[in-house]
Amino acid sequence: MSKKIHFIAPDVKEQILKRIKEEGVSVTQAAKDHGLHESTIYNWLGAGAQHTPSWIDFVKLKRENKALLELVGEITLKLSESQKKS
Repeated sequence: MSKKIHFIAPDVKEQILKRIKEEGVSVTQAAKDHGLHESTIYNWLGAGAQHTPSWIDFVKLKRENKALLELVGEITLKLSESQKKS
């Protein structure tokens, strides 16, 4: 069984990496969206990792921060509603 070699244009590669790094899109989702294997994207990210330290941590923290802000909003709303009932 032979391997198919697909060429990804540099601008498309940059767009995919930008979505992951700046928009917080998961590697899994980006791979599905573009018909790529996750390991391909991880290889790209690893090659650029010398220039952008701990981008994975940054993306994880960005997602965690968003989730925490949503949680704080929900708790604040519930607290406000319970105070109005009293």
